[in-house]
Order: sequence, then structure tokens, then C-alpha cells
Amino acid sequence: MSRPDTARPAWDVHRLPASTGRTFLVTGGNAGIGYFVAEQLAGTGAEVVLGSRDAAKAHAAMTAIRAQVPGARLRHLPLDLADLPSLAASAALAPAGLDAVVLNAGVLLDDPRRRETPQGHELTFATNHLGHFALTALLAPALAPDARIVTTGSFTAKSARLDFADLMSARDYRPKPAYVRSKLAQVLTGFELDRRLRAAGSAVRSVVVHPGGALDGLTPSRPPVHAGRSPHVLPAGLLLHGKHAGAWSAVRAVLDPDVRGGELWGPRVAGMRGRPRRERVRGPFADLDAAAQLWAISADLTGTDPDFPSTAGHRDPRA
Repeated sequence: MSRPDTARPAWDVHRLPASTGRTFLVTGGNAGIGYFVAEQLAGTGAEVVLGSRDAAKAHAAMTAIRAQVPGARLRHLPLDLADLPSLAASAALAPAGLDAVVLNAGVLLDDPRRRETPQGHELTFATNHLGHFALTALLAPALAPDARIVTTGSFTAKSARLDFADLMSARDYRPKPAYVRSKLAQVLTGFELDRRLRAAGSAVRSVVVHPGGALDGLTPSRPPVHAGRSPHVLPAGLLLHGKHAGAWSAVRAVLDPDVRGGELWGPRVAGMRGRPRRERVRGPFADLDAAAQLWAISADLTGTDPDFPSTAGHRDPRA
């Protein structure tokens, strides 16, 4: 993790390497940052699978992507991360040999009322963290030997802490803090996953990214998915960027052969805007004890435990 960025070849977010013959899954690929991750990956010639619980929204996103990338190879995977029992069926429908999975989908609820899934889990934590944890375990047999698992975290989680006595926010539920804690849980799990993959001798790599400050008002139009930029937020462009730019870190984590497992990538300018760069893993993100404890609890709550076979005989050129 101490490699300087100068050791990497120049990376151009507008000239991505060809990925013909590869297959990528993007959860939440029908909207927001996930949509632009899917669009940019589709532009490389790869087949992109949009994981979404709403088929109509997924097909609208595919229409928008094809308007930007004629001939884009796309498909929809029914996926409801808040419904744990349904995930096995979704994983069974995933194409074999996935070269990357971008764990991007997430919810930030406006409703001040605390909501639960049918399994009794707080909805934000269940959707953003537990659903992705279980999906990762269930997709393990469908991954290519040198696949990438890319977890989309949030810069807001850098100052968060998990309360292991109240992971489901039963005592003090507020929508924004619940969201931030769920993103911290995703980040910790992404790093813990890579440690476990390395210990198992697997060539699969887990990378964590965050989009910085990505605003709808700075995002280009993609009808019918997104209406386009707003002149009322133009000053914010000095500090933040649009969701198309927020996708760059995840796209680089999928495509750049120099990106390694266990790394954190985010925007270059103060971690808030600009082209992606590697960041130091520190603070709450580097809490090994919290990550291990969270993993054990997540495995118990979901009844799954991501397990990848050793691929010691397979040389990963990107490792």
C-alpha cells in the first residue's frame, strides 16, 4: 500500500482500455453513480449487467446507455438487496465468469421513521451492507479466478464509528447517520474481504472506492434517467463534481491493471472532486478489530460467509 502514484502509467478517464469479452456486474446500475459506472464500462466493449430490483428502471437505464454507447452489450439482473432470501435466486441468474462486481447500490432514506426488512433488519444497514455481504458470498462461484470486487463507500464514513451494541440503530435512528454507518460497514468489509482473499491464496481482489462529493446538479443529462445539469449549483463545481465523475474511481478500480487489492481510491482534489487517485487507508477504515467483528456478525445475520477457493496456481497480472 506504500506504492507512489508515480509508479503507475498515466490514466485517462476519457480513454479507457478496451474490455471486449469481459463481463461486469454493477449493483444499482440503473441510477445515480451506478448508472455512470455502467455507461463508462459499457463503452469499453464489455458486457455490463445492471443489478436492480426495478425492471422498468433498469430498461430505462439501458436505453440511456445505448444512446451514448451504440451497440452496448447490456442485461438486467433482478436484485433486491433488502430481501436476503431472494439473493440466492439472483446470484444463480448471474453470468458465469464475472470479471468484476461493483457493489454500488445503496439507499439514503428521507423518512425519519425507522423501517425494517421482512427479516427484522434496519432497512438502510440491510440494503447497503448486509445485502452486499450476502451477495458477495453467493456470487463467489460465478467469479473469474482473477475477478475484482469493488465496494463503493463514502467519504462521509471517514469520521464514523460503528456501535456494535446497536448496529440496527434501534435506540437512536436518524436517516443520515444510519446511512453513514452502513457505508463504513461496507468499507470495513471490503478491506477485510481482501485480507481473507490473500490469506486463502485467491487471486480475486477486493478494492474500496468512494465518489467524493457527487451532485445531481453537476451531472450531464441522460434521459430518461437524469434530467441534466442545474445552473443554480455551478459554484459548487469548484469543490464538488457530478455523478459521472463520481463513477471514475470505481471504473478505474475495475479496469486499471495496476490497481491492487486492499487499496482505497477516491477523487484527486481533497478527496472531493477530480480524477481518481489512491488514498491512504487510515482512521476508522483501518480498524482491523472492528472489521473482523463486523464480519462475524454479518455472517451470522445473513447466514452466509464469503469463501473463495485458492487460486495459487493462477497468476493474476493485476495483483
